[in-house]
Amino acid sequence: MTITIYGIKSCSTMKKAFTKLDELNVSYSFHDYKKQGVDKDTVQHWVDELGIDKVLNKRGTTWRKLDNEQKQSADDSIDKAIDLLVENTSMIKRPIVAGSYQDKFVLLCGFDAAEFDTAFS
Repeated sequence: MTITIYGIKSCSTMKKAFTKLDELNVSYSFHDYKKQGVDKDTVQHWVDELGIDKVLNKRGTTWRKLDNEQKQSADDSIDKAIDLLVENTSMIKRPIVAGSYQDKFVLLCGFDAAEFDTAFS
């Protein structure tokens, strides 16, 4: 069983996800992409599986601080959006939970207690 939870340690949504995984007795490793970064291939995989609209958090302050040209570039090109996500990891919706659990592939984006229950039951 190899589950990795990606995000930022201080995020309140991350804390909910950690608590839920602990309640479900799911062992996991934590990847703090604010400190450790994240590579383009990983972000590309998330976008391929989940869609850019799910992975890119447009409601956060990092997105709002971008200039209009950067926002338009991200809207026009998924590749440009992925580059922005790699450069500005705070724009990745949190948490991303990825890996294999009981011989099935798991990839979750955002915290939804019911989704966690389904994926890890």
